[in-house]
Amino acid sequence: MLEDLIPVNILIGDRTYRLKIEPTDEELVRNVIKMVNDKIIEFKTHFAGKDMQDYIAMVLIWLATEQRKEGTDLIKNKQASDKLTSLENMIDKVLSQAE
Repeated sequence: MLEDLIPVNILIGDRTYRLKIEPTDEELVRNVIKMVNDKIIEFKTHFAGKDMQDYIAMVLIWLATEQRKEGTDLIKNKQASDKLTSLENMIDKVLSQAE
């Protein structure tokens, strides 16, 4: 519910933003903001001479790419897990028939 949200001030790059978030999300939001700001600093050291908007855009592209990789990895892990479960079931079936 909207009235359950808490206000937080976050700093991204060189700008402050006021958000209203779920209290349970506060730690996650702060960790993500720290990661974003750390990436901005990393990109600033590797790509000198750009403006803050360019660095933020680079971080957004990096984040989107990482999210996609994680999603792909989850799918691969699920497929591997399904195959292992199938193999376990086959082994259990063979063992139960041998008894």
